[in-house]
Amino acid sequence: MDPATARHLHHVLATEQRRGRLPSVAAGIVRDGDLAWSDAVGTLDGRAAGEAADTDTQYRMGSITKTFVAVAVMRLRDAGRLDLLDRFEDHVPGSALGGATIAQLLSHGAGVQAETNGAWWERTPGGDWDELAGPGAGSPVEQRFRAGRRFHYTNVGFAALGELVARAHGTDWFDVVRRDLLEPLGMSRTTTRPTGRAAHGLAVHPFADVLLTEPEHDAGAMAPAGQLWTTVQDLSRWAAFAGGETGDVLSGDTLAEMYEPHTVVDNPGQAWTTSHGLGWQVWNVDGTRYAGHGGSMPGFLAGLRVDVESGDGVVVLANSTSGMGQVATDLLAAFVEREPRTPEPWHAAGDPTALDLVGTWHWGPSVSTARLVGEHLVLGEPGQARGSRFAPTGPDEWVGLDGYYTGEPLRVVRATDGSPSHLDLASFRFTRTAYDPAADVPGGVDEGGWR
Repeated sequence: MDPATARHLHHVLATEQRRGRLPSVAAGIVRDGDLAWSDAVGTLDGRAAGEAADTDTQYRMGSITKTFVAVAVMRLRDAGRLDLLDRFEDHVPGSALGGATIAQLLSHGAGVQAETNGAWWERTPGGDWDELAGPGAGSPVEQRFRAGRRFHYTNVGFAALGELVARAHGTDWFDVVRRDLLEPLGMSRTTTRPTGRAAHGLAVHPFADVLLTEPEHDAGAMAPAGQLWTTVQDLSRWAAFAGGETGDVLSGDTLAEMYEPHTVVDNPGQAWTTSHGLGWQVWNVDGTRYAGHGGSMPGFLAGLRVDVESGDGVVVLANSTSGMGQVATDLLAAFVEREPRTPEPWHAAGDPTALDLVGTWHWGPSVSTARLVGEHLVLGEPGQARGSRFAPTGPDEWVGLDGYYTGEPLRVVRATDGSPSHLDLASFRFTRTAYDPAADVPGGVDEGGWR
């Protein structure tokens, strides 16, 4: 990295620490699976003479914890232990949440209440699942909306998923996360309680430069919603995971599935830019897709965001209940602007056996152009109208990868001389000329022809 870039990123971080009156803030940038830059500003206790923060300082990550629980659930799915359309009741019977599906819980589409019925759970020690939502709960949690109706963020829903993971494995949810995720990824500084060098959870008075220590405890059954502590170095490894460096922990296809939007954050008067996939927040910013999650617990704020296509990512951790702005976005944008990726060289790598498919095709009177890009047949312009890439699945058989035609079959129908007669795409006919009468167009072609 250019030293000038590092100085600029430090300036951005230091400016945010002062602007937000954050006792300390630490951040890291990830590229190609590695920590490309990291830094920290401030002190662990918020005092000028206090111990300086660094990138091995633990902070609470809050709701970023949910992404670990979600990956643990998807590993169960990939192992054939459950289906995303299973009802929660099928795996954890006896609660009022039973009718919601696992997919709905993962995507905050189950309609489950946001918080617990008892004391403010983030500031008080938590009980077990039966106390929270089991048959013996004095005031059991419930659904606020019909499952599948709308997005409604729910911490309780992820407590439920943590209980599902625990019951499936016969051990505590964090034991599963540590064994199956953290240890394979080398994340030894991610824990349920602070260990070693850790920042104090602090609140900063809104009208004076004084501090209040926030409580720290075991959230019990609610822990899967936001319990974990981590460092910039550890969380950067998770950002690399989110950017595609999944190792043997999860398949790339499953990670991509988790990033598919399921519920949209619909705030009246605002653009639809934020959605939730299966355990991950997904943002669409000017056409660029990002995935990650935010986090907050009393005394702490956190953020993780990766560019899904490039894998570039950022993590930020602070020990303040409030005050942190969009510094994660600012840091990543500054890094990408000052350290742009060099495009890969173009090389001829097309398939000459499919050359007879390129050129002009007609869907009725509408004109589309087909071209070969690497192994893909591209019909129209992906992202516009019904344009899509198609991947080969067999001789003269393809499957759509984008937009309207995602997952839909395309079959090349050839004339007796072997030349392409037409394309059969999800029952539609694409012909070389508009409504070619020789192409067996469904419904026939007016015998009078064009006139």
